[in-house]
Amino acid sequence: MGVPFGSRNLPVMPVLAAIGIVTADMAESIRFYRLLGVNVPEPEGDHLDATLPSGIRLMWDTQDLIRQLDPDWVPPVGHRMGLAFECASPAEVDAAHRRLVDAGFASKKEPWDAFWGQRYAQLVDPDDNVVDLFAQLPTATS
Repeated sequence: MGVPFGSRNLPVMPVLAAIGIVTADMAESIRFYRLLGVNVPEPEGDHLDATLPSGIRLMWDTQDLIRQLDPDWVPPVGHRMGLAFECASPAEVDAAHRRLVDAGFASKKEPWDAFWGQRYAQLVDPDDNVVDLFAQLPTATS
Protein backbone atom coordinates (compact mmCIF):
# COMPACT_ATOMS: atom_id res chain seq x y z
CA MET A 1 0.00 0.00 0.00
CA GLY A 2 1.32 3.42 -0.88
CA VAL A 3 0.29 7.03 -1.17
CA PRO A 4 0.29 8.69 -4.61
CA PHE A 5 2.34 11.86 -5.00
CA GLY A 6 -0.39 13.41 -7.15
CA SER A 7 1.18 12.93 -10.56
CA ARG A 8 0.85 9.97 -12.88
CA ASN A 9 4.57 10.22 -13.65
CA LEU A 10 5.75 9.79 -10.07
CA PRO A 11 6.00 6.51 -8.15
CA VAL A 12 3.64 5.61 -5.37
CA MET A 13 5.17 6.58 -2.03
CA PRO A 14 5.58 3.72 0.47
CA VAL A 15 3.90 4.24 3.85
CA LEU A 16 6.10 4.30 6.95
CA ALA A 17 4.71 1.44 9.03
CA ALA A 18 7.44 0.55 11.52
CA ILE A 19 10.58 1.82 13.22
CA GLY A 20 13.16 -0.74 14.31
CA ILE A 21 15.56 -0.59 17.24
CA VAL A 22 18.53 -2.94 17.41
CA THR A 23 19.10 -3.62 21.08
CA ALA A 24 21.96 -5.04 23.10
CA ASP A 25 19.64 -5.67 26.08
CA MET A 26 16.03 -6.47 25.16
CA ALA A 27 14.77 -6.46 28.77
CA GLU A 28 16.28 -3.08 29.61
CA SER A 29 15.09 -1.51 26.36
CA ILE A 30 11.56 -2.83 26.97
CA ARG A 31 11.65 -1.44 30.53
CA PHE A 32 12.59 2.01 29.19
CA TYR A 33 9.79 2.13 26.61
CA ARG A 34 7.20 0.73 29.03
CA LEU A 35 8.05 3.58 31.43
CA LEU A 36 7.31 5.93 28.53
CA GLY A 37 3.87 4.33 28.29
CA VAL A 38 4.39 2.06 25.28
CA ASN A 39 2.26 -1.07 25.65
CA VAL A 40 4.98 -3.65 24.99
CA PRO A 41 4.20 -7.37 25.20
CA GLU A 42 6.51 -9.79 26.96
CA PRO A 43 9.47 -10.69 24.73
CA GLU A 44 9.53 -14.23 23.37
CA GLY A 45 12.79 -14.42 21.45
CA ASP A 46 14.98 -12.10 19.42
CA HIS A 47 12.20 -9.96 17.88
CA LEU A 48 9.34 -7.99 19.38
CA ASP A 49 6.98 -5.32 18.15
CA ALA A 50 4.30 -3.07 19.61
CA THR A 51 1.77 -0.96 17.75
CA LEU A 52 1.67 2.65 18.90
CA PRO A 53 -1.61 4.63 19.08
CA SER A 54 -0.62 6.30 15.78
CA GLY A 55 -0.60 2.90 14.08
CA ILE A 56 3.19 2.85 13.61
CA ARG A 57 4.86 -0.30 14.92
CA LEU A 58 7.90 0.05 17.17
CA MET A 59 10.06 -3.06 16.72
CA TRP A 60 13.03 -4.45 18.62
CA ASP A 61 15.62 -6.92 17.35
CA THR A 62 18.53 -8.24 19.35
CA GLN A 63 22.04 -7.69 18.08
CA ASP A 64 22.36 -11.49 17.81
CA LEU A 65 19.41 -11.66 15.40
CA ILE A 66 20.77 -8.81 13.28
CA ARG A 67 24.15 -10.56 13.08
CA GLN A 68 22.38 -13.73 11.88
CA LEU A 69 20.65 -11.72 9.16
CA ASP A 70 23.74 -9.67 8.29
CA PRO A 71 27.05 -11.22 9.41
CA ASP A 72 28.91 -8.01 8.45
CA TRP A 73 26.73 -5.83 10.69
CA VAL A 74 28.51 -3.70 13.28
CA PRO A 75 26.79 -1.46 15.83
CA PRO A 76 26.59 2.10 14.53
CA VAL A 77 28.40 4.89 16.35
CA GLY A 78 26.96 8.29 17.16
CA HIS A 79 23.44 9.65 16.87
CA ARG A 80 21.76 6.92 14.82
CA MET A 81 18.13 7.96 14.92
CA GLY A 82 15.77 10.07 16.94
CA LEU A 83 12.37 9.23 18.35
CA ALA A 84 10.00 11.95 19.55
CA PHE A 85 7.03 11.18 21.79
CA GLU A 86 4.27 13.77 22.11
CA CYS A 87 2.97 14.13 25.66
CA ALA A 88 -0.51 15.29 26.66
CA SER A 89 0.75 18.45 28.39
CA PRO A 90 3.92 20.29 29.40
CA ALA A 91 3.51 18.82 32.91
CA GLU A 92 3.51 15.31 31.40
CA VAL A 93 6.84 16.05 29.68
CA ASP A 94 8.29 16.84 33.11
CA ALA A 95 6.62 13.82 34.75
CA ALA A 96 7.71 11.34 32.07
CA HIS A 97 11.27 12.68 32.11
CA ARG A 98 11.42 12.44 35.92
CA ARG A 99 9.92 8.91 35.89
CA LEU A 100 12.62 7.61 33.54
CA VAL A 101 15.49 9.43 35.27
CA ASP A 102 14.27 8.14 38.66
CA ALA A 103 14.27 4.62 37.16
CA GLY A 104 17.98 5.00 36.36
CA PHE A 105 17.89 6.06 32.70
CA ALA A 106 20.05 8.91 31.40
CA SER A 107 18.80 12.41 30.69
CA LYS A 108 20.39 14.15 27.73
CA LYS A 109 18.64 17.44 28.46
CA GLU A 110 16.33 18.41 31.32
CA PRO A 111 12.88 19.75 30.37
CA TRP A 112 12.86 23.30 28.99
CA ASP A 113 10.52 25.69 27.22
CA ALA A 114 11.79 25.72 23.65
CA PHE A 115 11.67 28.86 21.54
CA TRP A 116 9.43 27.07 19.00
CA GLY A 117 6.58 26.88 21.52
CA GLN A 118 6.95 23.41 23.04
CA ARG A 119 7.99 21.97 26.38
CA TYR A 120 10.86 19.68 25.44
CA ALA A 121 13.15 17.13 27.12
CA GLN A 122 15.62 14.52 25.91
CA LEU A 123 16.46 11.09 27.30
CA VAL A 124 18.88 8.39 26.20
CA ASP A 125 17.54 4.85 25.86
CA PRO A 126 19.62 1.77 26.82
CA ASP A 127 21.02 1.55 23.26
CA ASP A 128 22.15 5.21 23.25
CA ASN A 129 19.27 6.44 21.07
CA VAL A 130 18.11 9.97 21.88
CA VAL A 131 14.40 10.02 22.74
CA ASP A 132 12.62 13.38 22.76
CA LEU A 133 9.53 14.22 24.80
CA PHE A 134 7.46 17.24 23.81
CA ALA A 135 4.15 19.01 24.32
CA GLN A 136 2.70 22.24 22.99
CA LEU A 137 3.03 25.13 25.44
CA PRO A 138 -0.16 27.08 26.19
CA THR A 139 -0.58 30.19 24.11
CA ALA A 140 -1.75 33.55 25.41
CA THR A 141 -5.32 34.37 24.52
CA SER A 142 -6.54 37.85 23.78
